[in-house]
Amino acid sequence: MKTDISSALVTEHKLIKRALTLIERFAPLTAQGQFRDWQFYLDAVDFIRNYADRFHHAKEEDVLFEALVANGMPRQNSPVAAMLMEHDQGRIFVRAMEEGALKALAGETGQERYVAESALAYATLLREHISREDEILYPLAERVLPETVRPAIVAAYNRAEAAAGEDFTAKYTRIIEGYEQRP
Repeated sequence: MKTDISSALVTEHKLIKRALTLIERFAPLTAQGQFRDWQFYLDAVDFIRNYADRFHHAKEEDVLFEALVANGMPRQNSPVAAMLMEHDQGRIFVRAMEEGALKALAGETGQERYVAESALAYATLLREHISREDEILYPLAERVLPETVRPAIVAAYNRAEAAAGEDFTAKYTRIIEGYEQRP
């Protein structure tokens, strides 16, 4: 039986998709001028940067993708290259969302549509990205990566989780749950 190398990433996607659902819920209201909780967007940026990007994407980029390349997948013109490009595009949308929210908090008017469009562009990109990873890339990795490299992949995931700290995921889960409970 092969060591599972994708279930931890799929589980992390579930929390990320909950955050995307919140963005998709609040951003249209922001665009209409009905939701001006700029702290929500700053909390979303914090979640995206720390949980989705530095924690989850780092596991993909530094561990799984590198294992795929080391085991024969081309770095360029490949699923790995496409995933990395989408990670970079997502970071651009997150910067824009943060810039707009900070300007709005500083009293600059007219940021609603900019923040909402940036947030929704990120949510759309990442939802499609996650689908491709869960349905195509991870199953491919499960098929092609030999058992000999799998324990090292799992160990690297475990090191990333240990470095994040035991309350890391719980902290971000609580933040998501708090916003999910809002009317």
